[in-house]
This record gives sequence, structure tokens and C-alpha cells, in this order.
Amino acid sequence: MIMSNPRAGPLQRTATDLVRRLQAAGFPAFWVGGCVRDLLLGRDPGDYDIATAALPEQVEKLFTRTIAVGRKFGVMLVVEGHHQFQVATFRAEADYQDGRRPSQLTFGDARADACRRDFTVNGLFYDPVQNQLRDWVGGEADLRAKLIRTIGSPEERFAEDHLRLLRAVRLAAQLEFQIEEGTFAAVRAGAPKIRGISAERIRDELCKLLCAPHAARGLDLLRQSGLLEQVLPELAATITCEQSPDFHPEGTVFDHLKLMLERLPPDADPSVPWAVLLHDVAKPVTASKDPNTGSIHFYGHEKIGAEMARDILERLRFPRKQTDEIVQAVLGHMQFKDALEMRKATLRRLLLRPTFPLELELHRLDCLGSHGRLDVYDFLVEQARQLQHQPQIRPALIKGDDLIALGMKPGPELGALLAELREKQLADDLKTPDEAREWARERIGGPPAGPSGDERSQPTEPRSKSQAPAPRPSSDD
Repeated sequence: MIMSNPRAGPLQRTATDLVRRLQAAGFPAFWVGGCVRDLLLGRDPGDYDIATAALPEQVEKLFTRTIAVGRKFGVMLVVEGHHQFQVATFRAEADYQDGRRPSQLTFGDARADACRRDFTVNGLFYDPVQNQLRDWVGGEADLRAKLIRTIGSPEERFAEDHLRLLRAVRLAAQLEFQIEEGTFAAVRAGAPKIRGISAERIRDELCKLLCAPHAARGLDLLRQSGLLEQVLPELAATITCEQSPDFHPEGTVFDHLKLMLERLPPDADPSVPWAVLLHDVAKPVTASKDPNTGSIHFYGHEKIGAEMARDILERLRFPRKQTDEIVQAVLGHMQFKDALEMRKATLRRLLLRPTFPLELELHRLDCLGSHGRLDVYDFLVEQARQLQHQPQIRPALIKGDDLIALGMKPGPELGALLAELREKQLADDLKTPDEAREWARERIGGPPAGPSGDERSQPTEPRSKSQAPAPRPSSDD
């Protein structure tokens, strides 16, 4: 048996001790589900779930610290040190009427508990005290064959909880397994039922699915299963959306997204996969073809895409802060191609945006998923590094109160002058608060702007010192 590990970590040792204490009290107990699967695959489980014959009230008496998270379903949390362990009573379920919860539940034995579970690879039970594996569902064979297969009838398993449709795809991507033919056919047939699941549950499964290193395969399995059209129909439209080969030799927008996801770093911020997925979401609805050249354009796709991205993220109940930063990344992603030509103040405003790290990573992946050039990315990394050594750039040199003290009245003109001061600060025309006050004093007391217009609208800062830029893709790409 490959499960025994004399050098097990503290989490595994504690999980073993919980089983030992349950058994010593006369209750059969096992590790179950994903932890057993992962151990057999040579992976370290992130948590350990335990199934036992003990009822919730018996678990409460046996352990000092417990939390009744689902007493009527026999589910308790046992707290040991800094860790929580789910301890659930063996049960059998029947009569699922809402595609999520059973209307009938009876407590049973270990075998019945195994047979009610979703997939064979999740139906394995292991006794860490006796070092014995119990396999009533054929899960060990499917682990060796690298197959995701439902326990029993796939139609019945998916009817019990429609989220299992999405979970089958997620597990196949995470484990690098195939989905058994009959199971996959049932996923395709049942795909529309996923719309009956709450947005939060769908979002959580998608976030697990769209992680490195399996995000690209996860997206492709969503397409193959028919689930993409149900949960993210806006992305399904990218499958057939062609792009101009001079800018996107990789093919369709969907091909572009997959290439970007393939290059996700292992430690990518959780917002990065969603910025990738949504940055070109409006290309299908903005696509046009030049009748003379045949070039394909997507005028304004970043602005329309930002609106679509917000709708999608709000539909999936993403947190507001995360929604806002992803939307900003979508809205601003076309600005990066012009970085080599930006004036110093414009460039610094880009670098100082709170979302710049996310936007920069999106730009890097965007390049790697298309033309492959990283000259702008390298330039921006260097500019950001240099800016870190100029802390005086970050706060404004003076504030509105300072201008009021110089004689200005609150109102639009004060705001405009503050904006001009900030522009000059970012351009290095003004470097100290004293310089800013003196400049503002002259402006406040100086002559009004001439008929040609307010001189404050005419930036005077030099362009950033960089080599002449190579031609960049146009803003409609």
C-alpha cells in the first residue's frame, strides 16, 4: 500500500489521530474523497475529510472543539490546532428535486456512503490506522487509467447536482485526465441544466478551473462539453471570430485566449485569468472587414469590452474590487502598445495606476499569445523600476487647500489647475512643493488665457527618452 508515510506532515498526522480516536470509541472511520485520490496520485492534500459511523452528537462528545455546519446532513467540523477537518456521518441520499439537495437522507454504512458520491476517483475510502484502501466503486482502476467517470449512471449523478457537470470538466483539467465517454456524453446532454445553479457556485468552479497550469485545457473542455455557451456565452462567440493574421497569426480570438492561458505563471493573481478571458470579449460584436484590404478591425472593442466584462463579472457575483480592477485592465489594454511614444507624464500616469501590475501582466500574456514581441513590456518594466527610486513623484506636490491659501476659490478652475500641476510634476517640470506654489502663484495672478485657448490644455513636457518605436498594431486590433 502506497499510502503509509512515516514522514507525514502535521496535517496528515492530525487527520490520522482523528480517525484513530473515532475508531477507539467504536466508530468505523476513514479518510474519504479528494485527499485519498491525491495521496494515490502522489500529491499532498490540502485538507482531509473523514467519514464515520458516528452521529453528529457523538462527534461533539468525542472532540473538544466542533462546529455544526450541516447537522441535519451529518456534517461537522472538528477543530484541532489551526486546522479544521470535516467529519461526516456515513449517509445515503435520495430524491433530488432541485438539482442540488436531496429531499431524503438516511444515515448508513461506508459502502452506501461511497456509492452516493459523484465520481469514482472521489469515492475511495482509506483507513490510515490499518493502512487499508476500500474501493467499492472502481476508483483505483480509473485513477490508473486517468479517467473521470461517474459512480453508476451519469444521468442520475448529474440530475442529483447539476454542478457536477462543471465539476467533471474541472477535475479532468486539474488532474490531466480524460472524461469517460458515457460520462462526457451525459455532460453534453445536460449542459443547459447548469443554468439552474447559483452564480456563486458556478463562479467558484470556474475560478478553480481557470488556474495554471491547466487553465487552457479547462477552457477547451468547457467548449467541447457545451458548458461554455451556457455559463459564458459571450466567450463562446470568440470561437469563430477571425483576426487579421498580420497581428494575430495564431488564429481566432478563442485560439488567442488559449495561448495566453497556456502561459499563465503558476503564481498568477486570481484576477489575471479573468482579465485574459475578457480583454477581447467585445471583438465578436465590433468586428468589421475592410472591403479593399480584407483587414479585420475591432474599433472600440476595449471600451465595449469593459462594459461587457462588468456585466459578466457582476452576473457571476464577483467582489466589487476585483470586478473594478479587471474592468480597468480590459479598458486600458490597448494603451500599452503606445507606451514607447507616450509623453513622460502620460507614461507615468500609466505606471502609477493601482491596477498597473495586473495590466502589465495582461499585456505580457497578450504579446506572448500573438506576435511574441516583448519590447514594450521590457521597456515598461524598466520604467517602473526607475519610478520606484523617485518616491517624490507619487504624492501631489500641493493640494487644493494650498491653492485656496494662495487666493483661489473652490470650483472647476481650482480642479483644472491642480490637474495641470500634477501634469507638470509627472513631467519633471515641477519637483518641489515650493516650485509648485511659486508656479501656481504666478498663474493665479497672471493674465488670462488668450483667444487661442487656455494654455493649461497644452502640455509642455518632453517625450520620454526612448529609441524610435517600431510600428505598433492599430488601436482597433
